[in-house]
Amino acid sequence: MTTPFFKRTLGRLALAGAALATFAAAAAAEPLSVCFLYPNPIGESGWTYQQELARKELQAALGDKIKTKYVENIAEGPDAERVIRNFVQDGCKLIFTPSFGFMEPTIKVARTAPKGVIFMNGTGYKTAANVGVYNARYYEARYLEGVIAGHTSKNGVVGYVGAFPIPEVLQGVNAFAQGMRSVNPKAQLRLVWVNSWYDPGKERDAANALLKLGADMLAYATSGVSIVTTGEEKGIYTLGYYSDMSKFGPKTNLTSVVMTWGGYYTKVVNDVLAGRWKSGNEMGGLREGLIKLQPLNSAIPADVRDKVAKLEKDIIDGKLHPFAGPVVDQDGKVRVPAGQVISAADLGNMNYLVQGVEGALPKQ
Repeated sequence: MTTPFFKRTLGRLALAGAALATFAAAAAAEPLSVCFLYPNPIGESGWTYQQELARKELQAALGDKIKTKYVENIAEGPDAERVIRNFVQDGCKLIFTPSFGFMEPTIKVARTAPKGVIFMNGTGYKTAANVGVYNARYYEARYLEGVIAGHTSKNGVVGYVGAFPIPEVLQGVNAFAQGMRSVNPKAQLRLVWVNSWYDPGKERDAANALLKLGADMLAYATSGVSIVTTGEEKGIYTLGYYSDMSKFGPKTNLTSVVMTWGGYYTKVVNDVLAGRWKSGNEMGGLREGLIKLQPLNSAIPADVRDKVAKLEKDIIDGKLHPFAGPVVDQDGKVRVPAGQVISAADLGNMNYLVQGVEGALPKQ
């Protein structure tokens, strides 16, 4: 026999169960909070600009499954750690920190972050159970830019503005030189460091200095537009990086290494939403569509365009590697013997400049 007391108790339990079910459903429907930390202003081009395009593409692709936000122009160091901690406190569950200089702050915050918070550091190398790393084989497209330079430079001297001497940047410098000298074995790449990812004034000064040193083309690894606009003003060909730079140098920008992260970010977020995300070190390139060489200026002769297209296909198909031996450094030391291809470990720890590069690594 069921007494009124038991009936009331059962009713209350049923209501409580329904409330819990409603709460659980609401929690399940809560959008994933995805946060981005940018090292530079978004601007109209460059590394951060491409990251922001990717964030917008991600938001459009996943709609109300996620909510995104960003903080821009944060210096690499203690200030970055502060912002990453604020992300965690604000409820961010997936945090992208796309900069090599954000690696240490990311790792530091991740050690004490609540369970379930995931971090993705771009261009770094340190991982943890809740920290993944991603990067791209930028050097593949840099090699192709070097081939274009080798065919286009009239005096065989190209100026190159470097940011920081980290492996990623050195890979780009060296691959460019390898591509250039595959066309013209006597070509020279004159290198100047500005020790900054984004400093329009330094970039412009470096470009002008390289032109005075005899360069008749310019390339770079920084994030501003100054080098391309300087080339346009002076009628000097440039080879761009990060973004499509043709709008800043419609006559003189021959092409750019364009980075497209939207599809990759969407994949990562879908993995997190599905509960299948795992820490790792992911690398993509021309084959995966993370980088593209575009657009090709009509100033590039048709036969050179055809050659570049073939070389690009060879890289994608694995028939060509920009660091296939022999690779010889500035001191004459063979870094990759003939008949071999550079190892992943040596590529990731690159700390030298190849023959054909005039310049030195900054002293630490």
